[in-house]
Amino acid sequence: MAVAIGRPAGRCPCHSVVDDCYPNRLQGVLDAGATRVGVHASGGAPAGVAAMIDHTLLKPDATREQIEQLCREAAQFGFATVCVNPVWVALCARTLSGSGVGVCSVVGFPLGATTADVKGYETRRAMFDGAREIDMVINVGALKSGDLRAVEHDIDAVTAPCRDCQVVSKVIIEAALLTDDEKVTACTLAKAAGADYVKTSTGFGPGGATPADVALMRRVVGATMGVKAAGGIRDLEAVKAMVAAGATRVGASASVRIVKEASQERSGSVTVGGY
Repeated sequence: MAVAIGRPAGRCPCHSVVDDCYPNRLQGVLDAGATRVGVHASGGAPAGVAAMIDHTLLKPDATREQIEQLCREAAQFGFATVCVNPVWVALCARTLSGSGVGVCSVVGFPLGATTADVKGYETRRAMFDGAREIDMVINVGALKSGDLRAVEHDIDAVTAPCRDCQVVSKVIIEAALLTDDEKVTACTLAKAAGADYVKTSTGFGPGGATPADVALMRRVVGATMGVKAAGGIRDLEAVKAMVAAGATRVGASASVRIVKEASQERSGSVTVGGY
């Protein structure tokens, strides 16, 4: 499947805030609907595995040097994106220009407790700075209060500008804080708002990704929407478990370790459950 990587036609509705909006360049083989990703047993990084990983550094004490190292690793191994806090987006975009690696910014992170208009501004500012993917945290309190209109408005404040500027949107539901019914509701609202992915966790909550949560989220959103597993994924076995459950993207800070483990494997490929 061909993936267009040119600029969107016409004037971006965010032009007053976003000087140049670009479509996401990294619709990897999994996101394009492939059912297998290659894990090469010899030589270099396993491109299929690397291409489904958002190489992540969201620690509040991350330094410029650490962010630059994150970018070097992402370019070396061919990760889908680097996922960083908004303050680092412009640096990452400059550093990774021409590398084929995207920049993902978090929004409303990690609590999701900012207002919808603030999340909308964060989104537009991140796109202005060069983000091509946005991972936003929902208003968990509103969801648990049953104020679904507020949750819908909250998500739409991010997905609408992303959609207008052809930037990938991911909705973090912070699954460890939710009942199964609430997880279903959150995923349903994210899908209705036109999000590209639902994502399990921030990595800052009481728990991270679990195969059970990924499987539930996959059942809710169906085969046409992405599911990102994040939080506590530290090795290749964890990645395999998430992929088997239905994940099409993984967020990890142990990304280099994961692809090195994959390179050492002799299995030849990892089968993805039809997504």
